[in-house]
Amino acid sequence: MSQIVQVRLGEYREVGFYSLNDLACDRGDYVILEVEHSSEFGQVVSSISAVCPTKVAGKVSGRILRKVTEGDLRQIANNRTKVQDAINACMGKINDCQLQMNIVKAEYTFDSSKIFFFFLADGRIDFRNLVKDLAKVFRMRIELKQIGVRDKAKIIGGYGVCGRELCCSSYLKGFHPLSVKMAKEQGLPLNPSRISGVCGRIKCCMAYEFQVYKELSKDLPHVGDKMIMDDGKGRVIDVNILKRLVTIDLGEGKIVKTAFPVNA
Repeated sequence: MSQIVQVRLGEYREVGFYSLNDLACDRGDYVILEVEHSSEFGQVVSSISAVCPTKVAGKVSGRILRKVTEGDLRQIANNRTKVQDAINACMGKINDCQLQMNIVKAEYTFDSSKIFFFFLADGRIDFRNLVKDLAKVFRMRIELKQIGVRDKAKIIGGYGVCGRELCCSSYLKGFHPLSVKMAKEQGLPLNPSRISGVCGRIKCCMAYEFQVYKELSKDLPHVGDKMIMDDGKGRVIDVNILKRLVTIDLGEGKIVKTAFPVNA
């Protein structure tokens, strides 16, 4: 059975499973792949041992032909030089068709048999005529991909308020579901400017420790709960989940803190 690794196609596209065919590859290597009868380039984003062949049966999208050579790198660099001209031509056709869409990035496949245009739009766009016009200009296959603001941040890149490179553009293989509940469960202020990333959506890091906080807070009271203490009745005004420390207002300016033990 062939060994399987995960590879990100091109620079901006999806991560998929590809067979190695006894080729020695490590995480981070750039490779040339055969995908749907065309040649693509991509980067290995997993180790061989991290992917179980039996769990990805039927999900393999192609095979890795070789690691990139000096000639391959020159071809990739040459494709990049053509991208801006492709974007300008596409924007011209978009204006001619009077479509409400904005091109974010474009990318050629390794063998230049196809070009991808990534665009933002407020709603669904009927771009069938646009594709026909672009095919006449470029004389190759055209694919338009509508993306969201999170995808845009991933493609363009940048730095978060933490000072580190954006998670989505540095190492995340895909996006996971996010909700305000994740911030609430972790006791974070529900201020959009505090819990939103540069894309304007909830920060990806809100999900990293969510399950830990959720588990630790199971037996803790919530802010606003009423509690009976030795000193009288009070209301919970603060909960420190990690320290398991609850602050209670007993009234008349009397504030007490009590620690909750960890359940075995």
